[in-house]
Amino acid sequence: MGGIGLDRGVTASFANAASREWLVTNGLGGFAAGTVSGARTRRYHGLLVASLAPPVQRVVTLATLDTRVSYAGRSFDLGSNEFGDGTIDPRGFALIDSFRLDGSMPVWTYALGDALVEQRIWMAHGANTTYVRLTLLRATGAAALQIAPLCTYRDYHAHWRGGGGDGGGFDVAVDDRSCTIRAFDGAAPYRLRLDGGEFHADGAWYWDFRHRAESARGLDDREDLFRPGFFRATLQPGESVTLIATTEASEPVSAPEALDAAHRRQLAVVAGEGAAAEPEWVRALRAAADQFVVQRRAPDGAHGTTVIAGYPWFGDWGRDTMIALPGLTLATRRFADAGAVLRTFAAHVSQGMLPNRFPDAGEAPEYNTVDATLWYFHAIAAYESASGDESLARELYPVLKEIVHWHRRGTRYSIHVDERDALLYAGEPGVQLTWMDARVGDWVVTPRIGKPVEINALWYNALLVMEQLARRLGDAAAARDYAGLAVRTRDSLASCFWFPEGGYLYDAIDTPDGERNVRGYRADASLRPNQLFAVSLPHSALDTTAARAIVDVCARELWTPVGLRSLAARDPAYQGRYAGDPRKRDGSYHQGTVWSWLLGPFARAHYRAYGDAARARSHLEGIAGHLEDACVGSVSEVFDGDVPHAPEGCVAQAWSVAEILGSWLELSAAAHGAGSGAMPGDNPSVQRPMRRRASS
Repeated sequence: MGGIGLDRGVTASFANAASREWLVTNGLGGFAAGTVSGARTRRYHGLLVASLAPPVQRVVTLATLDTRVSYAGRSFDLGSNEFGDGTIDPRGFALIDSFRLDGSMPVWTYALGDALVEQRIWMAHGANTTYVRLTLLRATGAAALQIAPLCTYRDYHAHWRGGGGDGGGFDVAVDDRSCTIRAFDGAAPYRLRLDGGEFHADGAWYWDFRHRAESARGLDDREDLFRPGFFRATLQPGESVTLIATTEASEPVSAPEALDAAHRRQLAVVAGEGAAAEPEWVRALRAAADQFVVQRRAPDGAHGTTVIAGYPWFGDWGRDTMIALPGLTLATRRFADAGAVLRTFAAHVSQGMLPNRFPDAGEAPEYNTVDATLWYFHAIAAYESASGDESLARELYPVLKEIVHWHRRGTRYSIHVDERDALLYAGEPGVQLTWMDARVGDWVVTPRIGKPVEINALWYNALLVMEQLARRLGDAAAARDYAGLAVRTRDSLASCFWFPEGGYLYDAIDTPDGERNVRGYRADASLRPNQLFAVSLPHSALDTTAARAIVDVCARELWTPVGLRSLAARDPAYQGRYAGDPRKRDGSYHQGTVWSWLLGPFARAHYRAYGDAARARSHLEGIAGHLEDACVGSVSEVFDGDVPHAPEGCVAQAWSVAEILGSWLELSAAAHGAGSGAMPGDNPSVQRPMRRRASS
C-alpha cells in the first residue's frame, strides 16, 4: 500500500524531524505517537498510551525504546532523546534514510553503513497492544540488537518525576523473553515481550527528559523514565524481531498475525468507489478517518461507539462528533459505525441537550453546548440520506421531538426560542456555548450571547429535518407545526441578520451590546466564518444573491489554503499568531486563528452559491502539502492566521479530516454527476427570496 513519505532532506535535520509527528490508534481511544526523529516532544508521546476505560483513562506506559544495532564492527543508536540541558542523545535521526506511512503505519528505514534496517509500528485494533517490528532488510552479515525500553505509568496529561511509585522503583517480574511492570499497588500491569530474543533485567532511572512542545506551550516540560532492563536478539539478513507491549490480560496475537490483520483493515478503510484514482492525500485522509472512530463503554459495560475529537489530548466531544460523523463514517460508507454513534449519544440526551464532553476521569457528562444538539439533526438526516436506512430516524424520532420541545420551552443557559421572531437565543454571562468556546479562568473570550448566526441556521435546518420526518411518519400535526415555525425562522434569519453596509450576515444579533441594526437588534458585525453555515447546510434561508455575497466576502477576507480565519484580519481584535502560554493561545483561538475544518463548509457553500463543483473542490487542495507536516498523514486543528500559516493545536483533528474528506468526496461525485445549478439541495416548498438582498 502506498503512502506519504519523507526523505533524508527532512529527516537528517533534528528540527525538521522533531516537528513532524506520527500517530497510530487502536479503536479504544488508546494510541502510540511520537516524532519522526524518534525524540518525544510532548507529554502525550509514547509507544503505548493505553485507554483503560475506553475511550478515556489514558495512561502512558512504554514511553520509548533506545535501540542499538551492532553491525560490521560498529554500533548504531536508532533512537533520539532530548534532555533538559538541550543535549540530543542519541542522535538516531541522522541515520534515517526515509520515513513513510504504510496506510497509517509509520515505517522508518535506517542506513547503517551498507545495511538497511526497517522499523514499523502498529497497534492491535480493539486492544491496548503495540507492536514495534525491526527488520534487517539488507546486510552482508548478521546484526545484533539491544533494545532498552524506557517506561513510566502516568496520566497522559501529567508528568512523573523522581523515581517510581512512592519514591521507589517499579516492581518488575521477569522471564526469558519478557518482563511485567507494575508501577504501584492499584496500577494496571503491563508486559513487554520480544518474540525472538531474551530479556536481561537491571533496573535504572534516566533523568530529565525534555519535551520541547510543552516548553513552547508554556507548560512543565520534564520527566524521568525507568529502564527495567534490555532485550537482546540477533538478526540475519531478511529476518525480523518484534517487541510487543500490552496492558491486556490475554496473550496478544503473534506479530505476523497482527500485522496481517492491520494491513487488511487498512486496505478496507481506504477502499471505496473511485478511491484508487484519488490523489494520495485524499487516500491518506481515508486512512486517517479510521483513527477517530472508537468504542465508548457504558457504565453497565455495554459497548457503544463515539468519536475522539483530536489527538493527542482530546476525548470525545458531542459537537465535534456530530460535525465529524458524516465525513468520518458516511462518506466512507461505514453506516453501522455511524448508527452506533448516533444511538450512543441518544442515550445521553438531557433536558433536550446532547453532552458536549465526557470527562477523562469518567465523571458525569457536561452539557455546555448549544450547537452539538442541533448538529445531531443534521447528522441523522445525513445518515438516512447516505445509507437509505429510515429505521434509525424512526427509532430516534421521539428523542428528536423531545429535543425540539425543550428548545421551544427553554433549557439550560437560557437556550430558548424567542416567540417574537422564532429565532433561537442562547447564553448567559460566564459561559461559552458555541464552537467559539475559548475561556481563560472567568474570561470568556467570545461569549456570543444572543442569537448567533450559525445556531439559527442549524435551528432552521433542524426544523425542516423534523418537518420532513414527521410527514413521512404520519405525524401530520407535528409536521405542520414544524413547517410553520420554520417559515418564521427563515424569514427572521434572512432579514434580521443582514448587514447591508458589509454585504454579509451579522455574527450574532440580540446581543448585550453592539450597534443597533435596521431591525432594532443590537448586533455584532464582526466578519467571521460562522455565516457560511447559513449557505452550506442542506436547508438554506438565503437567496442566491445573498449566498454569493457571503461566499465572496469570506473568500476575500477569511479563506486561506489551509482553512478559514476565525476573524477578518482588518478587525482590531484580530490576532495572527496562535502561540505562547495557555492564556495567550486561548485569547487568539477564535480571534483570527485559521481553522482547517471550515474548508468543508466553505467548499459546500461555494458550490451551493455557484453550482460549480470542480471549482468549489479546488479550494480544498491547499491542504495536500500540509499532510507532510505536523502529524504526517493527518490534518491539524488550527493554523496561524498570518502567513505562512504554521500548524498549531492538536496535530490530528477529527472534524478537520472529516470535513475536508467528506466535502471532497461529495463535490467529486457532484462534478462527475449529471447537471448542476446554483443552490443545489434547496427545499422549494419552503424557500423564499430574502427580503433584503446583498449589495452588488
